Amino acid sequence: MTTAERGENPAPTFVEVLRAPRFLPVFAANALSMWGDYIARVTIAAVVFERTRSPLATATTFAVSLLPTFFGRALLGPLVDRIPYKRVLIATHLLRALCVVGLILLVQLQWSLWGIFGVLFTLEAIGGAASASNQVLYTDLFDDRHLYARSVGLRAMSEQVNQAIGFALGGGLVALLGPRTGLLIDLATFVVAAGVIAVVVELRPVQGRRGRGFSGFVRDLGDAVGDLARHRVLARLVLLGACATLGIAAPEALAIPIAGENGWGGALMAAPIIGAVLGIVLISRRGVQAQNRLVVPLALAMPLPLLMTAFYPPTIVVALLFFVSGMLQSFMVPLQSTFALVTSPALRGRVYSLAGAVSVACAGASFLAAGWLGQHTDPYVGVALSAVGCLALMAMAVLSWPHSEMQKAVEQAYPDPPELHPAG
Repeated sequence: MTTAERGENPAPTFVEVLRAPRFLPVFAANALSMWGDYIARVTIAAVVFERTRSPLATATTFAVSLLPTFFGRALLGPLVDRIPYKRVLIATHLLRALCVVGLILLVQLQWSLWGIFGVLFTLEAIGGAASASNQVLYTDLFDDRHLYARSVGLRAMSEQVNQAIGFALGGGLVALLGPRTGLLIDLATFVVAAGVIAVVVELRPVQGRRGRGFSGFVRDLGDAVGDLARHRVLARLVLLGACATLGIAAPEALAIPIAGENGWGGALMAAPIIGAVLGIVLISRRGVQAQNRLVVPLALAMPLPLLMTAFYPPTIVVALLFFVSGMLQSFMVPLQSTFALVTSPALRGRVYSLAGAVSVACAGASFLAAGWLGQHTDPYVGVALSAVGCLALMAMAVLSWPHSEMQKAVEQAYPDPPELHPAG
């Protein structure tokens, strides 16, 4: 279906995205590997708690599983610019499967927790290269960039669902069948994902010139930092996304302290996620031009509902405020899709990786900042102050927003589909 045939609503449907060649098996393989990540985290956390009965040690497990994401994306992601992403994906899935084998052996042998943490750290760090590879792969799957933009919304929703499924599966498997069975299923998810990639994905050569050896790799990475910093459009998109993390993280970071003993902690944590899913559905129905025009207004509006928590509203109202703020987070969909398409194909692996590393680092800092504010005031005021800080940071970011350059970049990133320009 062409843009002209879509009439007043030029956005493709999710069904069109799912019908794109090779998308569905790749989409399913990515979901499997994500489930594997979450199953591993929950399973090892359960093992640690069973051994230590320490909440701090259990929380350390999750910290160890998240910290490598930053290093993995920043340091391993640029491999995608040097090695075809099909090979990187197959290798990373199989290496993570090997890590799971190591975890199974360490758990069976009652090895020290530091050994288990080390293998888990390695498993998660390797995932950094897989993340960048997946982003480049998805970009190449769609010649119609309008269809690609729609796929970003679908994948954003699936990430929320996959997180819930992975944690639920991990917890259920450990409770019913024990950690060994949970890790065996985790192992299977990575092996199956590698097999799907091997069969379905086309082998494409890398683009652009690369430095040789380790020194060339480091130089290429440094060049990518400079390229990203100097590119006005890409730099502003990364900056806006980074500034937004404080407002996005605060509700999740302080939901349980706000709920206290009333049992609403889970509902408060779920509220922004459910709102984000609905927001993604709504913004994805609009054309890419309209989506990109909404990036700045939605970003500035996102923290506003959270300001109301300073007035200590009832818990049900807090949940509603979190839900609305989550809906407004939908600006991240056009921001991410435009960032991907504006990036030069020859630099996508390392630039995606650097942007992802910045996002992870800012998210971690935002959780700590929100927790510190909640600790030194109270959780309600902590959310409101986080929203104030988020709004101030984003306002400064958009003061120098390159509107004309951004519009030009969007027009170049989303040309009309090829069928709109018949030969002759």
